[in-house]
Amino acid sequence: MKTTDNAGATPFPWARVLHVGLCLLRLPPQSFWAMTPVEFHAAAGGLSPPRAPVSRADLDGLMARFPDSRATSEARNDHDR
Repeated sequence: MKTTDNAGATPFPWARVLHVGLCLLRLPPQSFWAMTPVEFHAAAGGLSPPRAPVSRADLDGLMARFPDSRATSEARNDHDR
């Protein structure tokens, strides 16, 4: 009988995949289980080009446009705007 060495192998992330498919994508279970791995990868955004990180200049611009005007310990109460 031939044995295989699984050293270094990681288990399939079922909890994460189920969460993405059923909770985030809100796929019906029948559709989720009928998908191929390639279809799931595409549906989960795996075929989209990666986004560039926000540059320091863009972050500085956002911070200037939306400054913190309260102490961080104060609760916000401006949800009715």
